[in-house]
This record gives sequence, structure tokens and C-alpha cells, in this order.
Amino acid sequence: MAVDLKSLNHTQLNDLITKAQVRQNELRKEKVGKLREKIHALIKAEGYSFDDIFGGKVPGKRRSGGTVAPKYKNPANPEQTWSGRGKRPRWFNDALKAGKSEKSLLI
Repeated sequence: MAVDLKSLNHTQLNDLITKAQVRQNELRKEKVGKLREKIHALIKAEGYSFDDIFGGKVPGKRRSGGTVAPKYKNPANPEQTWSGRGKRPRWFNDALKAGKSEKSLLI
């Protein structure tokens, strides 16, 4: 399939690029899937399991973290709490700017 790129306008060229990138990603996913199947077949043919070879970790699976108990509470609204992990909530930053200490916000 030969496409005369000089005859395409800006919009047509962008559409062609987008379609080509989508197709490229599809081909890559197909190739990765086939490679994964080959690897699993080779492991099985040798009498091992995926866990035996790779230590029980399955790619793509994340460990599910449990919920963390709240550590701080908003003195103005006790229903607003924060575990101390992740980005600080606005109320926490506002309280610190108002002169409160982290210790005073502990539950």
C-alpha cells in the first residue's frame, strides 16, 4: 500500500499517523502475547511452573494494600481524617499555616 504523502493535507496526514500508531501498538501487543505463550509452553515442556522460574511473582499483579488507619483529624471537622500517607489534604496544610503543629492534629 503506497500512499502519496505529498498529496495529503495536514488533517489527513495526522489521521494517517494516528492510525499507523494504533496499528503499531496492536502488532506489538500481538507479538508480546505470542512470546508469552511460547515462554509458558517452554516452561511447561521442561516440567516447571511459572512460579518455579520467576519466584511466584506474576507480572502485572500488584499487591493489594489494605486500608491504613487515620492518624490525623481536622479539628474544625472531625470527620475529615488523613492517614499520613500521600499528598497532604488542604485542611492539614491550612492548619499548619494557621500555626498548629502536626502533633496537635494527631488523633
